[in-house]
Amino acid sequence: MIRIVLAEDQRLLLGALGSLIDLEEDMQVVGQATSGEDAVALVRKHKPDICIMDIEMPVMNGLEAAEQLKDSGCRVMILTTFARSGYFERALKAGVQAYLLKDSSSDELAISIRSVMEGRRLYAPELVDEVYNESNPLTEREREVMELVSAGKNTKEIASQLYLSSGTVRNYISVILDKLGVSNRIEAVSRFKEKGWFK
Repeated sequence: MIRIVLAEDQRLLLGALGSLIDLEEDMQVVGQATSGEDAVALVRKHKPDICIMDIEMPVMNGLEAAEQLKDSGCRVMILTTFARSGYFERALKAGVQAYLLKDSSSDELAISIRSVMEGRRLYAPELVDEVYNESNPLTEREREVMELVSAGKNTKEIASQLYLSSGTVRNYISVILDKLGVSNRIEAVSRFKEKGWFK
């Protein structure tokens, strides 16, 4: 019997997913969570074979939860609507065994669960294509500046925090806007979020 913990913040979807999985003769849902934090607690309590979780959940998102479960012995499958290259890259670093999109059928999901149990890794093809076509163009320092811009810091505050001059920070921001193909900080933050590049 494949023992599974589900994590999904939309309760209706969580219940439906649980019911569908329980229809499979070789699978059993042993826990349901509505946040990443609850998912981690349930995995530690029930020691399931697999944890299937969404990414965008309250308290702790699915990627943060996957990072915490990396060495738990539980295989993690991400099931999300978000085909974002940044999320996918982070999921790979967290060691997730599968990254599937919610437009998969219930049959495909059941087959995927069995495949993951056999040691295979499964990733939605459109995500793999996107990662090869588009990765984060910013350097590590530019990413640091971008994180502070998204936190609402002004040029002077960023300069102080990173021990740079205000002129250097302005140069970094100019390069960031150019690399992202946007005209201001708000658009830059929006583009960065859309791609899932924030840590």
